[in-house]
Amino acid sequence: MSGLTDWLSLRDGSTPGAALEIAMNRVCAVTLDQRATRPTVTAHAVELLPEGALVPSLTQPNIRDRAVLGATVRRVLEGVGKPRRIALILPDAVAKVSIIKFEKPPQRSDDLAQLVRWQMRKAAPFPIEEAQVSFVPGARVADGHEFIVSIAREATIQEYESLCQEAGAHAGLVDIATFNVVNSVLGAGVREGVDWLLVNVAADSSSIAILRGAELLFFRSRGADAEGTLADLVHQTAMYYQDRLQGAGFGRVLLCGAAAAHARQVTDVDQIRRGLEQRLRSPVETVDVRAAVTLTDRIMASQGLLDALAPVVGVLLRGREVAA
Repeated sequence: MSGLTDWLSLRDGSTPGAALEIAMNRVCAVTLDQRATRPTVTAHAVELLPEGALVPSLTQPNIRDRAVLGATVRRVLEGVGKPRRIALILPDAVAKVSIIKFEKPPQRSDDLAQLVRWQMRKAAPFPIEEAQVSFVPGARVADGHEFIVSIAREATIQEYESLCQEAGAHAGLVDIATFNVVNSVLGAGVREGVDWLLVNVAADSSSIAILRGAELLFFRSRGADAEGTLADLVHQTAMYYQDRLQGAGFGRVLLCGAAAAHARQVTDVDQIRRGLEQRLRSPVETVDVRAAVTLTDRIMASQGLLDALAPVVGVLLRGREVAA
């Protein structure tokens, strides 16, 4: 990709005023505008997808029913005013995210990019020549500098971008869902130096991120068909945090997506939250975008809608001042 596309970046770069998420089970779009002192969601549209129309994958074609997906994307974008330039949010499963460390990273950007690609060559599940490799600075550590690196198949990203192009919209920024749930939390403000954990549940996967303030320390994503429960995965992550990251404890634990991920069935979000609380021995709160943005009066904010809005609102909050 070229031009204005900014792939996989935490709170960096120019951001459009509209965002579209294409997930396994839904398509969601929002527009955001600055009103008075707070960003405001001025329009939103959500439409469910039939099972099997989209199967997110790192290595295989994702789109299974192009006609259905294309028509859905067009209707959802029409529902928010047919924006010409958008931020595009994709499922976590389309990218492999790694945190790598260099003791003395090269000063020249071209040299650093070549070093990152060389480092990721062995980790890529496809030829690196077919990959789009992106990276942003991570945490500074005592023995070097970390970078958050993502790789995805160029052909996979083009699958999604072409849907937008056919609907008359240019994806000026492309990112994955969990990174922008993170951005929705950052948009409401976090305490510097305080560790917090995010669990983001999607129809096809679950992802966990650990941050210290606004710095990403850990990221892991797994498919919905993986062995073990979500609570087991979170518990394993918490043990890694204590043993390998010398974590002193989470100031906050947040859950997102549990209601929106299973929109066709009754999902007991409270039961999921209680299971996580028992494993972590800490209160678990759900992500609520209303801490960072205002919703117009006509928007009825069910938990499922709040979950669906989190990634698309998060990407539009990038680079804005923290909400008051």
